[in-house]
Amino acid sequence: MLDPALLRRDLEATAVRLAARGTELDTARIARLEDERKEIQERTQALQHQRNTRSKAIGRARAAGEDIEPLLADVSRLGDELKAAETRLSELRTEIESIALELPNLTHETVPAGRDEDDNREERRVGEPPHFDFEPKDHTDLGVGLGALDFELAGKLAGSRFVTLSGGFARLHRALIQFMLDVHTREHGYREIYVPYLVTSDVLRGTGQLPKFADDLFRIDDHDLYLIPTAEVPVTNVSRDRILKPAELPMRFVCHSPCFRREAGSYGKDTRGMLRQHQFEKVELVHIVRPDESYEALEALTAHAEAILARLGLAYRVVTLCTGDIGFAAAKTYDIEVWLPGQQRYREISSCSNCEAFQARRMRARWRNPDTGKTEFVHTLNGSGVAIGRALIAVVESGQQADGSIRVPEALVPYMGGMTEIRRDE
Repeated sequence: MLDPALLRRDLEATAVRLAARGTELDTARIARLEDERKEIQERTQALQHQRNTRSKAIGRARAAGEDIEPLLADVSRLGDELKAAETRLSELRTEIESIALELPNLTHETVPAGRDEDDNREERRVGEPPHFDFEPKDHTDLGVGLGALDFELAGKLAGSRFVTLSGGFARLHRALIQFMLDVHTREHGYREIYVPYLVTSDVLRGTGQLPKFADDLFRIDDHDLYLIPTAEVPVTNVSRDRILKPAELPMRFVCHSPCFRREAGSYGKDTRGMLRQHQFEKVELVHIVRPDESYEALEALTAHAEAILARLGLAYRVVTLCTGDIGFAAAKTYDIEVWLPGQQRYREISSCSNCEAFQARRMRARWRNPDTGKTEFVHTLNGSGVAIGRALIAVVESGQQADGSIRVPEALVPYMGGMTEIRRDE
């Protein structure tokens, strides 16, 4: 959530910055609500003072043997007025907060201006896309040909946008998970964490999925529980309602989990294959840090995700998302896009974002600054390290051979029980 002070003191400037993100801020409505809030708040404070003064006068009058009935009636009237004012003040605060909860984060000054993905800024390319002396296939044809992908069976079990993996593909999927967890815990210094796959609405509100993206979530009927769209949600919320000690920061967590998304806004997009599913898995990276260290942490987080692709021998590029393409909670995001031979293009496999204090303010996640002795909001970051399904797609398509078999990257051979190729009989 944005700092409420921005909507009180810098309303017009905030509106300009939000407009760069494609968000129109109703400044007239907010100004009207804020004016009334100030008026009612001042009235509430005045009524509280008057009631307290009258209450003390009752005690003095009673001690002096005076008639206190007029004073009692006055205090009762003031109490009714105060209750009405407090009710209205609560209504105004709720309305202002509901507006604020729908507003995206403000972008960092280094984020390029733009309308959509075409305006993203490429930072670097790493590795060369593979070249084949045959017509490369996509992962769907490869997996079906090996008897390792079955969309028809998944459709019978759960409907569209699901898949079953078997044999070498199932083993490759498992190997990728274990490989990533090992690299991030043993080499990058992350603490592995296991979290619930169902969370409450408050937890989703804390990281920014609610109320804005309710249509993309799977909700459990008759319960205030949702299937997680990403492990970022429960893992980031470990700092919820806490005042962290300086020695506890930075926190670095890695978490493997399934992710569940309705993909409500992606009708007709990537309907072929595994690229966009209702259920998929990720190895997620989360940082909780001091505010002055968050942009250094963003570079480190991105490098950790890149290291996975480099170890797998995959070609990729890194882009900085522009103001019109960046995610709701992010102040700055690097997208890592892996080369997919089946599509002959780069596709996102990780988004590494610094959310600054946006999520922390919603979660009330703070730390005590030893220099000032005061509490401040922490900064939160997250990124996939990386998406398992898309990593599998990239490995399969990049490692395909003329006979339809798949060459296993050297880094994964120990996790595949020594298997160097995936063939139909596996």
